[in-house]
Amino acid sequence: MTTNSIEEGAFADLGVSSRLCTAIKDLGWKHPSPIQVQAIPPGLSGQDLVGIAQTGTGKTGAFLIPCIEKLEKGLGMQVLVLCPTRELAQQVCDDAVALLGNGRQKSVGRAASIYGGVGYDPQIKALESGVEVITATPGRFLDL
Repeated sequence: MTTNSIEEGAFADLGVSSRLCTAIKDLGWKHPSPIQVQAIPPGLSGQDLVGIAQTGTGKTGAFLIPCIEKLEKGLGMQVLVLCPTRELAQQVCDDAVALLGNGRQKSVGRAASIYGGVGYDPQIKALESGVEVITATPGRFLDL
């Protein structure tokens, strides 16, 4: 299958599971963006990636989708996303929560955001609860 035909297809054409495709559809993402077409298949096969694209092109989905596909529930933290600002950390966490299916009966995991400017206790409790995906600013992550 060529890159052009994938771009016109669905996320399933990239190897994304039906469960995760449902969560993607719930987010309103209809078709994979070019960065997602290039990043998701190698990410699913475990390859390291460097993805560079403009703001709003789907980079968050490009790296979160392969990470979430590989999660094993109950093993604790498996994905750490370091973000330069707390706003971005929360935004990435919100996307992770949606992709994980939090609030659904068959959620594959949980996500939490760790950043400065708020109390330590709720963030420590989130870490201790065994969340699988953590988004964090570097300073607060090192503090905890």
